[in-house]
Formats: sequence, C-alpha cells, structure tokens
Amino acid sequence: MKDLQSVLNMVSDGLKTLAKGVEAIAEKVDEVAASQAVVKPQKKKPSTATKKVKAVKKSAPKAAQKKEVKPATDADTVLGIIGRSKKGASTAVIIQKTGYSQKKIANIIYRLRKQQKIKSVDKGVYTKL
Repeated sequence: MKDLQSVLNMVSDGLKTLAKGVEAIAEKVDEVAASQAVVKPQKKKPSTATKKVKAVKKSAPKAAQKKEVKPATDADTVLGIIGRSKKGASTAVIIQKTGYSQKKIANIIYRLRKQQKIKSVDKGVYTKL
C-alpha cells in the first residue's frame, strides 16, 4: 500500500510539473501573438492625385478569335442520342450506337435522370426533357 501511495505521489508531482510547463508555453505563445499583431504593417492607399491611367488595350474582334471546342463527354453523347429520337431511345439502341458497356450506359442514364435532363417513358426507354 505504501508503494502505491509513493507511486501516486510521483505521478501527481509529474503532472503538476507538466501543468506548469504548459502554462509557461501558453504565456509565451500569447506574447508572440501579441507582438506579431502589433508589427503588422498597414497597407497604404495610393493618393488619388498620383494615380496613373493605364492604357486600355483593345481586344481582337470576337469573330477573329479561335474558340476552343471541348470534346463531348460520354453523357453528352448519350443525351444527344436520346434527344434525336422522337419516341425515346432504349438502352439497347444507345449501346448499339455508342459501343459503351451496359454498366456505363446505366451509370450515365442514372446521372442524367438525377440532373433532370431525361425522363423514363417506359422501362429502359428514355426521352429528353
């Protein structure tokens, strides 16, 4: 029992020492934070009298600029096929025209339905909204 009491006393003393160390570190951190807050330089606003006017460069006409065409995504391809069919497109037709796997078509259709771009007319037949 005496051994246990002495071990507990040592642990208690160790914890007190650690608590003092943590308090000292916290004080140092507060000091550093306070000193850094005071040292921050403020940005100077340029006076309106000394502002320089930048020359405005005219851009080329829009017709002359080249537009970068992004390649169509797989979802865009499937949406195009569905949109072109009058009565709706079945998954079998989409697979045949695109060459994608059944799983890929199912995932694309799921995403398009969640985005409310297509709706289901019948089981496996979809139309564009």
